[in-house]
Amino acid sequence: MEKLDFKKKLKEYYSASKDKFMIVNIPEMNFLSVAGEGDPNTSKSFKEAVELLYAFAYSIKFMFKRGPEQIDYGVMPLEGLWWTDDMSTFSVKRKSEWQWKIMIMQPEIVTKEYFDRALDQVKLKKTFSNYDRIKFESFREGLSAQTLHVGPFEKEGPVIVELHKYIEDGGYKPVDKHHEIYLSDIRRAAPEKWKTIIRQPIIPK
Repeated sequence: MEKLDFKKKLKEYYSASKDKFMIVNIPEMNFLSVAGEGDPNTSKSFKEAVELLYAFAYSIKFMFKRGPEQIDYGVMPLEGLWWTDDMSTFSVKRKSEWQWKIMIMQPEIVTKEYFDRALDQVKLKKTFSNYDRIKFESFREGLSAQTLHVGPFEKEGPVIVELHKYIEDGGYKPVDKHHEIYLSDIRRAAPEKWKTIIRQPIIPK
C-alpha cells in the first residue's frame, strides 16, 4: 500500500528555510482544531487538547488505511495560532494571558462524516473531559510571510522580530494571529534541533 505524503504535496506551505523569508498565499484547508487559553507549558487544558487532536487524527487515518479505501497517509504536523486581546501586549513573558487554537490539517479526502465516526471511536477508547472542544472546520489564512526557526521555542523572539521587519520592508503589515507549525517531535528531538515554521498573515499597507 502506497503511503501518501501530504506534507510533501503541500511543500510550499509546510516547509521553510532558516534565515530565509518568503511570501506565501495559503488556500482554504480543513483542520481538526481545539481552542483554549493560558500558558501552554503549565495548562492541563492545553495538554489534553493536544492528546485529543492526535486521538482524532490517528483514528481518521486508520479508517482510511484499514477500511475499503485502502489509503495510507502520514498525519500532518501540529500547528498553533496564538494571540491576546491586545496584540501589542503579546509576549513570551506573559503566556498566562495567551489565547490559542491548536490544529492538525486534514487531507481533502477527509470529510465531516469521518470526523463524526472518529468521535464515536475515540469515545470508546479514551476518556477526555470535554469532547465538545474539538472541531472540524475550514480555515483560509491567505497572504502570509513565513520563515523557519531552529531551536527551542524560548529563542523564537529574534526570528519573529526579523520576520516582522521583512514584512514592513516589503510594504505589508501584519494582521490576525501569530501562527506556528511544529515540524519536529519534541519528545524525541533535542531542543536545539526543533524546527518550527513561523508564519504571520499580512496585508498590503
